[in-house]
Amino acid sequence: MNDINPVSYGKLIGKVESLEHKVESLEKDIKELLELANKSKGGLWTGMMIASSIGGFIGYFMHLFSGK
Repeated sequence: MNDINPVSYGKLIGKVESLEHKVESLEKDIKELLELANKSKGGLWTGMMIASSIGGFIGYFMHLFSGK
């Protein structure tokens, strides 16, 4: 019942600790990526608002100067 090899067990513990560190690092990177995605999404909507406003003004002035 006591067939546990201490060397293999130590290697296993080392691998588990290494994997835990990698997972924590990945979680941190994913959070940073989500923050960047949310920032860029806001920038996209702002750019679309500016572009549509400029398009609206251009259309309005074109209508005024076309004489219709």
